[in-house]
Amino acid sequence: MAAQDFNILLATDSYKITHYKQYPPNVNKVYSYFECRRKKGGTQLNEVVFFGLQYLLKKYLSGRVITEEKIQEAKIFYQMHFKQTVFDEEGWRKVMERYDGRLPIRIKAVPEGKIIPRGNVLFTVENTDPDFFWLTNYIETMLVQMWYPITVASISREFKKILAKHLKATSGNLEGLDFKLHDFGYRGVSSQESAALGGAAHLVNFCSTDTVPGLLMAQQYYGCPMAGFSIPAAEHSTIISWGRSREKEAFERLLDQFPTGPVSVVSDSYDIFKACKHIWGDKLKERVMERSEESCLVIRPDSGDPAETLIEVIKILEECFGCSLNSQGFKVLPSYLRIIQGDGIDLNSVDDILEKLRDEGWSSENVFFGCGSALLQKLNRDTLNCAFKCSYVETNGKGMDVYKQPVTDPSKGSKRGRLSLRRNSDGFIETVERGVGKPEEDMLVTVFENGSIMQEYTLEEIRKNARLQDDDVISFQHNQDEPKGLELHQKHIMNGVH
Repeated sequence: MAAQDFNILLATDSYKITHYKQYPPNVNKVYSYFECRRKKGGTQLNEVVFFGLQYLLKKYLSGRVITEEKIQEAKIFYQMHFKQTVFDEEGWRKVMERYDGRLPIRIKAVPEGKIIPRGNVLFTVENTDPDFFWLTNYIETMLVQMWYPITVASISREFKKILAKHLKATSGNLEGLDFKLHDFGYRGVSSQESAALGGAAHLVNFCSTDTVPGLLMAQQYYGCPMAGFSIPAAEHSTIISWGRSREKEAFERLLDQFPTGPVSVVSDSYDIFKACKHIWGDKLKERVMERSEESCLVIRPDSGDPAETLIEVIKILEECFGCSLNSQGFKVLPSYLRIIQGDGIDLNSVDDILEKLRDEGWSSENVFFGCGSALLQKLNRDTLNCAFKCSYVETNGKGMDVYKQPVTDPSKGSKRGRLSLRRNSDGFIETVERGVGKPEEDMLVTVFENGSIMQEYTLEEIRKNARLQDDDVISFQHNQDEPKGLELHQKHIMNGVH
C-alpha cells in the first residue's frame, strides 16, 4: 500500500471505533503513555533502546492524513463490519475541517537511541483540542507496534555487550566490534516492513547486515546514506551446483572471482571438517595464504552444535595454518583467515561459544557471528512487556489521575497522572508521576504536534545515544542483574563514533 493510500481511520482495533461513545460526559483530555513494564523474577532485559518512533510518525501520522474520501471509505467499511452505525463520521469531519486533516495530538518521547531502564515512561500521547479527546487512544494500536523496533534494538545491543566483554577480555581492545554481528534475518521475518524496521533497529548497534530494507529505512527516515556493509558470500546452492566431487573447484571459484576484499564461503555442504582440513588446509592452502587481512577468507560452518563445531574447525585451521598469540596471550589465526558462525545463534549461544573459545585459549578476534530469527523474529510484545495506558484525564477542565491496579496481577498496575522522565540526584533514570515533575528536568521531548514532526534524529545521533559504556564491558553478567546506574559514566564511552 502506498503511503498516500494509507487510511489512518482504518488503522486501529475495531472496538476503538466505539470508544468515543464510552468516555464520561464532558471529558476534554485523555493522556496516555507507553512503557516496557518491568516484571519481577526471571531472566530479562533490564534496559531498552528506544528506537523507531520517527519512522512511524513520518510514514503514517504526519501531514494531512484525513480526507473526505478516507472518511467515506471508513464509514462504508465500518457499517459493513459492525452491521450498525457506530462510526464517528461527524467527529472525523471536524478534525478534517478544523485542522486540514492533521491530527491534533501531541507526543513527547525519549530521544531515539537512549538507553532507559525497564519500567519507565518512553513516550506520552495527548490531544491538543478538547473536542478530540478520543484521538489519544485511537492511535494506540499503531503506536504500540513500537514494541518491535525497541525489542530488536535492545536485543541487538545485548549481543554487542556480550561480544564487547569477550573481545576486550581476549584481545585488550574493541577493534572491529561494530562488525561482529551480521544481520541474517531478512528471510526469517513476517513482512517487508518487519525487515525494514528490525533491520534498521540492528543498525543502531552494528554496521554489518544483509537485510537491505533496513539500510533503505535508515537512508530514507534517519538520514544515513549507507548504514551497514556486507561482503561477497556463498550459499549452499552456489557450492552444491558444482556437485559433491567438485567442492574444491567451487571453493576455488570464489577465490578467483573475489581476489581482493573479504569473501565468505559456506563450507559444510558435505563435511565441514574435511573441507577445512583437506581443501582449505591442503589443496587450496597456498591460495588462502596469498590473501591478506583486508582480503581474508571467512569460513562459514552452518550445521551441528555451534560451539562444538566451531571449536573443532578452529583447531583444524590451527593445525593447517598455525596461529599467533596476541597481547593478552590468546591465540589468533593468521589475519587472512576468520570464521563466521551463523547457525543456531542467540544471546546464550554467543556467550557460550565465546566462553568455550576463551577456555581453549582462543581470542574472540577469530570469530564473527550471523543471526537471523533470534534477532528479528523470535520475539513478541511480551518480550519486553510493552504497554500503552491512560494515566490522566480532564473533565470540564478539571484534571484527574487515573490508573489500573488488577488484584490478580500487580505487575500490570499502571502509572498515575502526567508523567516526566528525569535523572535523579543519584544519577538513576526514573519516572515522576502525578504531574509533579519539573519541566526543566524532563528527558521527554515533543516530537509530534498537530500533524507536524517537531524533532528529528539522524542515525548517527541515535548511535551515539546507544553507545556502550564502561559498565557494559567490565562484567560478564549481561543485563540480567539489577541495573547499575545507567548513563552514570557518560565520560567513559567505550566504542567510537560509527
